[in-house]
Amino acid sequence: MDIKTQVARLRDELNEHNYRYYVLDAPSISDFEYDRMLRELEELEAAHPELIAPDSPTQRVGGQALDSFQQVVHRVPLQSLQDVFSPDELLDFDRRVGETAKGPEYLLEPKVDGLSVALEYENGVFVRGATRGDGQVGEDVTENIRTIRSIPMKLENAPASLIVRGEVYMPRKTFERLNEERELRGEPLFANPRNAAAGSMRQLDPKIAAARGLDMVVFNIQYTDHPPFETDSAGLDWLKELRFKVIDYQLFRDMEDIQSAVFELGDQRERYPFDIDGAVVKVNNLTQRDTLGETAKFPRWAAAYKYPPEQKESVVEDIVIQVGRTGVLTPKAVISPVRLAGTTVTNATLHNQDLITEKDIRIGDTVVVQKAGEIIPEIVSVVKEKRPEGTVPYLFPTVCPVCGAAVARDEDGAHIRCTGAECPAQLLRNLTHFASRDAMDIEGLGPAVVEGLVNAGMVKTPADLYRLDRDQVAQLERMGRKSADNLLAAIEKSKENDLSKLLFAFGIRQVGQKAGKILAARFGSLDALAQATEEELTAIDDIGGITAKYLTEWFAAPQSRHLIAALKKAGVNMESQAAPAGDKLAGLTFVLTGELSSCSRKEAGEKLEALGAKVSGSVSKKTGCVVAGEAAGSKLRKAQELGVPVLDEEQFLVLVGEREGDAEALLAQLRK
Repeated sequence: MDIKTQVARLRDELNEHNYRYYVLDAPSISDFEYDRMLRELEELEAAHPELIAPDSPTQRVGGQALDSFQQVVHRVPLQSLQDVFSPDELLDFDRRVGETAKGPEYLLEPKVDGLSVALEYENGVFVRGATRGDGQVGEDVTENIRTIRSIPMKLENAPASLIVRGEVYMPRKTFERLNEERELRGEPLFANPRNAAAGSMRQLDPKIAAARGLDMVVFNIQYTDHPPFETDSAGLDWLKELRFKVIDYQLFRDMEDIQSAVFELGDQRERYPFDIDGAVVKVNNLTQRDTLGETAKFPRWAAAYKYPPEQKESVVEDIVIQVGRTGVLTPKAVISPVRLAGTTVTNATLHNQDLITEKDIRIGDTVVVQKAGEIIPEIVSVVKEKRPEGTVPYLFPTVCPVCGAAVARDEDGAHIRCTGAECPAQLLRNLTHFASRDAMDIEGLGPAVVEGLVNAGMVKTPADLYRLDRDQVAQLERMGRKSADNLLAAIEKSKENDLSKLLFAFGIRQVGQKAGKILAARFGSLDALAQATEEELTAIDDIGGITAKYLTEWFAAPQSRHLIAALKKAGVNMESQAAPAGDKLAGLTFVLTGELSSCSRKEAGEKLEALGAKVSGSVSKKTGCVVAGEAAGSKLRKAQELGVPVLDEEQFLVLVGEREGDAEALLAQLRK
């Protein structure tokens, strides 16, 4: 078989498997076999780039991030639908339609709560994807659309021109996994799947969008030069033949049947992988649609029935505390079973102590419950007149229910957290942070590997990382001996890190990279820092009273002392290797702007700090100097306006002793 034929065969087989997996939900090969075939195709295309085709599975993710999104004027406007909120309003819609179209047949679909987009194909090849925007003008998100594997890149037997409309969504299971991963990394959580999908689709780097696991379902033909269809349902069936993932639909003629189906759809909404916020009712006959026309805002032939949140009474049987992966204590109400939006609910979220206090929710109370966003059960209010005698206000525990460590309220007052350094509930988060690049920088120890180690019972504290057995690690999923050797080598190497990185790795509240460097340089060893008083700590520039309090409390905690002892025994360095080389820049505050050719801005900042300087991110009257590289922007302009001294890269290198020159003269100039 020649190379060209081999590449074509692999491409066609992989596209077929994509269709089976992402559209039909009926995979016919294992993930391992798919990955093997994809790797083979990547290698062949790398050796023969002239054989790369637009529909190749290797072209799903673009290589370069964009600077911005280009605007797209929609050939056919992407209209919104008029909302109806009651059965009576649905009957009014039917009456208005019936005045123009006799005996209409209706098509009923779930209303996907996602991001509306238009896909354009020319001669069967996908050429552009655009967001709805205001309906007339959207944004070009072609590269992000390519990453959605259920969308065909090439259509067989397609017309010369085709534009379809659909909804990009994030499956609920994917949303839950994504938020778990973000929680492990200490990143803000997405509020709901719709926000997550919208945010992912607007990423300038398609690699980020690709990692988000988005999907899409198509529900309309916007434009085509294919011979016209008589009905919308015929067009949808045709799109399904073209291998699009098409929205489920039902056909009705009687409005009472439609009403029943709308309510049934609402009760069964959790059977869909995506969130729905209503049901769409559309006239099926396309000629009748043309006759009905549209208003300035909406088509007259369609309506969106929006589901009101169903509310019912229940009784709070208990309030239990769960400890999340970031140590946040989250209360949950255990309620008597109640049927809501098609499912039986036995728990309701309470968010935090403030919400419990504000609504005065007590064990034994009768409460009104609904599903927030039709998914998460929540308590709306307390029925005070049904409150039994003897109930008392609920108060959070003062210690972690998992590990017994003290709890503390966040600075912003939103959350109460466990402070335990070895709390089992926080293990995944703590380990992921401990191994991160700015902390102990253990290459290969990402969230997936951390989770594998924890699930296998190999690691219960960060210190356990330094006692891992190679053979056991090699048996983890997707590891093997070579990967295990690389991981253990990276862990061993991390023992040599400077004390500043270890301090950041501990995850002590308000002790970030900068504070870690300051503390390591000031005390020289972990033992010396552990003995420091709050007064000694607050005497240090940039270490405030709250940070000093958190530090002393952390070092005094039994779990912290146990972790330090275990790390010492494992041979982890606890000494500062990067004390300041001098203090000639002490008292000066520097701001870095623009691009430096000799080093990154982070590295430049470290050079300045090593000489006693302070590095800030913003320019003010107190700034001692601005170091300006190529393409310096607003910070340089502000420095010039304020009369702040400015050094170019060559002068900066002279100042820090990496170029020959009169450093003393430069320093004297800065200290004028």
